[in-house]
Amino acid sequence: MIEKKVIEAKEVCGEDERSDECKVAWDEVEEISQAKADLRLKLEKQDPLEFFCQDNPETDECRLYED
Repeated sequence: MIEKKVIEAKEVCGEDERSDECKVAWDEVEEISQAKADLRLKLEKQDPLEFFCQDNPETDECRLYED
């Protein structure tokens, strides 16, 4: 998706890189890039067992015990 937005931004900018449309197009590229980076960080912080337990809460690995 980022690559598609970069191509679109280049097309929009054409010869006038100072136009408002060009600035908006590159802002969209930046926003998508940041969203992807944020998602990557979020996924790195999550425990893989958490995903497994969401789908298989009845397994021994996912049981929760109270003290």
